[in-house]
Amino acid sequence: MHIDVVLHPAEIVSVLPTLDLSGTVCVVFDVLRATSSMITGLAHGATEIYPVRTIDEALALKVRMPTAVLGGERQGDLIPGFEVGNSPAEYDERVRGRQIITTTTNGTIALRACDRAERVLVGAVLNIAALAEVLQQTWPRRVLIVCAGTFDTFALEDACGAGLLIGYLGAESLGDAAHAALAVSRLYADPRAALRASHNGRVLAAAGRASDVDCCGQLSRYHVVGEMRAGVIRALTP
Repeated sequence: MHIDVVLHPAEIVSVLPTLDLSGTVCVVFDVLRATSSMITGLAHGATEIYPVRTIDEALALKVRMPTAVLGGERQGDLIPGFEVGNSPAEYDERVRGRQIITTTTNGTIALRACDRAERVLVGAVLNIAALAEVLQQTWPRRVLIVCAGTFDTFALEDACGAGLLIGYLGAESLGDAAHAALAVSRLYADPRAALRASHNGRVLAAAGRASDVDCCGQLSRYHVVGEMRAGVIRALTP
């Protein structure tokens, strides 16, 4: 298995479209908070998650799926008219048995940028062990971990998540960015410390959302993995 990492959101726009992803498994991390909320929703029984790029796409899909939960954020805040935002605390029992339509600033963009991959998995600190188990079952030739970032900047928490997964896999072949992500993860004995230190974590804490930061930093809390096929995420249980 060869693992590489997309560390910066600019690469999602400029590099991913140029790559042949047909033989690649992509794992997408947007730890604070999109992919963490998705994993929490799946763990609580959400049936399907539809990640879309824009608010208009989400609203159009809601017309076709009127019973779906409409969720997401812009600038970290609830989108007017949407039912839930982007806090894992909102993706609890209330989403059991429900479909979710979601759009976020970075996370859903990163997921949909991987549409051409052989397989797309949803990653978070919350499901690292389950992710590793899924990948170890098939041991794909190439894994590309995509860090969604924050707006147009690198996100420490996503690099930490990528590094934690690499550490679990112990793959024999790593690109330079994968080595860097692994080194980042090893700086912190507890991933919650990395999330608290990150720019995103500090902004969320200042906005009264410190509980979200600690929630998203819980290592392997859920034994579930989201897999996106044809733009729809469903739960895998390793």
